[in-house]
Amino acid sequence: MSPSYRGSLSFALLLPFLLAAQPVATDSYLPALPEIAASLGSASSSLTVFALAFGIGQLPMGSLADRYGRRPVLLTGLAAYAVAALAGALAADASMLTAARAFQGLAVAAILVCARAAVRDLYPARDGPHVMARGLTGLGATALTAPIIGAFIAQHAGWRWVHAVMSLYALVLCAACWRGFGETMQQGETAQAPAGSVREIFQSTEFRAWALLAATTYGGMFCFLLLSPMVYIGYLGLSPQMYGWIPAGGSAVYMLSTIGCRHLLYRQGVLLTVRQGAILSITGAIIQALGCWLLPGTVWPLLLGHGVYSLGHGIHQPCGQAGTVGRLAAPRRSRRVMVRLHHDVRGLLHGADGCRLRRSAVSLRRVADGRADAVRRRDHRDDRLRLVAEGGAVIARWNADHGRSGERGVVRRSALNRRRPRY
Repeated sequence: MSPSYRGSLSFALLLPFLLAAQPVATDSYLPALPEIAASLGSASSSLTVFALAFGIGQLPMGSLADRYGRRPVLLTGLAAYAVAALAGALAADASMLTAARAFQGLAVAAILVCARAAVRDLYPARDGPHVMARGLTGLGATALTAPIIGAFIAQHAGWRWVHAVMSLYALVLCAACWRGFGETMQQGETAQAPAGSVREIFQSTEFRAWALLAATTYGGMFCFLLLSPMVYIGYLGLSPQMYGWIPAGGSAVYMLSTIGCRHLLYRQGVLLTVRQGAILSITGAIIQALGCWLLPGTVWPLLLGHGVYSLGHGIHQPCGQAGTVGRLAAPRRSRRVMVRLHHDVRGLLHGADGCRLRRSAVSLRRVADGRADAVRRRDHRDDRLRLVAEGGAVIARWNADHGRSGERGVVRRSALNRRRPRY
């Protein structure tokens, strides 16, 4: 974790609860959908509008977080989440509920964008998927209980109290972040957002690939969120409380899958892990399709297919969410590092003798060692290789001008390439 973090609470402790804001707003809401439809006349549109606002709102929320910092946008999102949930509890008709859910979707977008951006701020890119997998494991534990609690509240107190509990969750989390969450951006970077940042983001092929992965896997899960209450409660006749165990079981499988994802990432890397998750996701969809065709009216093929799909979802979400932000560097700071390295290499040309050149080479190596992590975090490997090649060319030119490679005072290329021990 970055030493610049000044929060009184560990970010690793807050991350699962911040990420859980989305399943609390959806999974606990699912068992209440049939009752909402009977009371207000429409229910599915509120969930659809929530998902659209959540998806579209992440772009402007990301720009606001880059301009004003993570902490103010996060606290504003949590406060808006609480207000929107309370407005949903007081909704008099379907249109008011839909508007409240849209506002809540924007608030969830602000919360999750700041949580993911904080992971990028505090951890290097190579550790991002592991940190996200750990946070999503905690999210799975929260999502495990959310539909059960939502079903119990909907069956015994009514659907409006489900929204009231959402508002209480957001207020408690907002108070915890107010006291314990510190700003994660480096000072001096919150003054202004980079010009053309949205265009630059979509021009990144890596961002498009990882965003497509996260959107595709969540699209399948959204189909379950939207249709499963009608299928299990309306068509198959399960009670809301019995139905609550179905998304809870899927969350348990998802949580176990995120734990397995962390081990797979350490053993075989990201790409092979994502391919294995894709096989699981496709297999789960095939199982459900065959079950509907061969065994209509039977619940077990649907449950089995959902479980297998949740295994793939637990692999794709950590990789996709970390990949979308892990490769997007803070360009100004990275460029400053590369410019300083460039000047250090150029300084070799001004060596008056071999001793001074050796001191410049040693200085260059120390600077490169001290800043290598920052360069790798921002994934500027091409620039770093170019600078190393330029440094090698400078040394070769000096060797050619001042003598053979075996003479005293000649800097060998191995002096730059030798690794310093890490403690």
